[in-house]
Parts: sequence; structure tokens; C-alpha cells
Amino acid sequence: MTIAPEVFRKMLFAAREEAGSSLTIEQMRTNMEELGATMPIAAGVTKERIELGGVSGLKFTPSHGMTNRHLLYFHGGGYAIGSAETHQGFVSYLASKINAVAWSMDYRLAPEAPYPAAIDDCFAAYDALVESGVAANEIIMMGDSAGGGAALATALKAKDNGLAVPAALILLSPWTDLTLSGKTHGTSVDRDPIVSPEAIKMMTDAYLDGADPGHRYISPGLTDLSGLPPMIIQAGSHEMLLSDSILLAENAGIANVDATLEIWSDMVHVFQVHYLHINEARKAVDQILHWSASRLSS
Repeated sequence: MTIAPEVFRKMLFAAREEAGSSLTIEQMRTNMEELGATMPIAAGVTKERIELGGVSGLKFTPSHGMTNRHLLYFHGGGYAIGSAETHQGFVSYLASKINAVAWSMDYRLAPEAPYPAAIDDCFAAYDALVESGVAANEIIMMGDSAGGGAALATALKAKDNGLAVPAALILLSPWTDLTLSGKTHGTSVDRDPIVSPEAIKMMTDAYLDGADPGHRYISPGLTDLSGLPPMIIQAGSHEMLLSDSILLAENAGIANVDATLEIWSDMVHVFQVHYLHINEARKAVDQILHWSASRLSS
């Protein structure tokens, strides 16, 4: 069933109002797991539990996938909720569309494991994938929301440690400024049915646990991005984190990094995961497919 964007936003607002604004992290985890369980694995894609660099995850292999194409995916959830399982429908869909083997990682979550646990795990997974014999230029690194920030931070950490960076970065509504200083954190509060000021503050506090929010790997959108690979950034016009994407694209340009920023009208935070119901979500994934085609081996 296809739903118009304005109707979908109303549905999301209604669901948030019903749930209330005082959900705990544990309750949000449960809700996200239940929602993720309703998303089907893409047809023709097999799923298996794997481990990369000591980090558990899921591997999705399309029946006709190319063995020299790899997608390393980091899920969103404010570094506090979400898992490879919650995103299995979406990542398997991406694997089938991009025709690549996809690796979706279960990095450690806050508050049990605050910064730098998540970034350490994401970097360990990338390092292990390369050590296994997969060339860096055969890997696209991708993430949504906090996972987008983790992907960007992982690419920076790889560069800082003298490792080859991946072929490209795909960042969906990335959370890359944990100083929460962006303009749309104030202007889009009443337009965003997914991210709320209360939830983002709770997750920020849990993840930072006293760490400097301006640190290079915590707010990678604010730092020097020199030496990073081409990136595509997709965000919705109605989300609180839109400023993160805009500033990231600006800083990428300053650093002479090839960056494509797409702001999708009337769309919400990480709208692409709603590909089953929103035409624009499927179109956005098609844009990703078109953009990435020339950046992976054929």
C-alpha cells in the first residue's frame, strides 16, 4: 500500500502522541525491535549471522550478487537503540538493489557502552572486512541517523590510522553534530514526527557519558574531512537533523571532498526505510543505486 507523505506524517505524529514523550531507552528498543520484525527480507536474498572483528552482525547475500561489491551498514537509533535485526528488511532490500553483499553490524549501544564503544566496533568491523581480503575500493560504507555519523567517523578513523578509505559513503539523515547546535534543531521541532528534543537529549547524554561532544569522531560533521571518499547525503525537509546534513556537505566541500546533498521535500527522518509504503523512499534508493554504480566495480 502506497501512502502520501502528508498522510504518513500524520500517522507518525499520532503514533508518537499515543506513545507519549517519556519513553525510556529500553521501551524505545522494544518498539524498534517489534517494528523491525514486521519488515520482510528482500526476495532472493539470504541472511546469516556473522562476526567481523569480534563484532556480531548479519550478512545479506543476493542470489545474483557480485562478490566484488560490499555494503558495510551501520544502523541508526541514537547510539542507544536499534540492531542489525531492526534494519534487516531495509539492508536486504539495499543488497538486492545494489547487487552487493551487505554486512550489517551490531555495534555496542549506550548507556551500557558509551562512546567510544560504537565507533571502536564499527572500525573493527571495517578493518576486519579489509583484512579478510576485500579491497577497500570494493566497499561502500553506509548508515542512517547515528549510523550515518558512525560511518563518517569510521572513515575518518581509517584515514587517521593509515588505512585505505572505502570507495564511497552513503549517509541517510546522518547525525553528525552532537553539540546539537544546528538551526533546524529549533525550527523543525513541530515538523518532525520522529525525532524529539527530549529523545535526542536523552540519547546524547547516554552516549557521551561526559565526553566532549565536539570530538572528531563524535561530531564528525564539524571536523576536517580531507581525504575522505565521495559521499551522498540524503535528508528530509521536515527533520530536526537537517542542519547536520547541510553543514556536513558544506564542510565536505571546504575539504575538497566530492559530496552530493539531496534534500527531499516533505520527507521525514530516514524516510528511505519506509520503502514499502512511500514512493519517494523507493525513488531515493534508486538515486543511491544510480550514484553508487560508478563507484563500485562492475
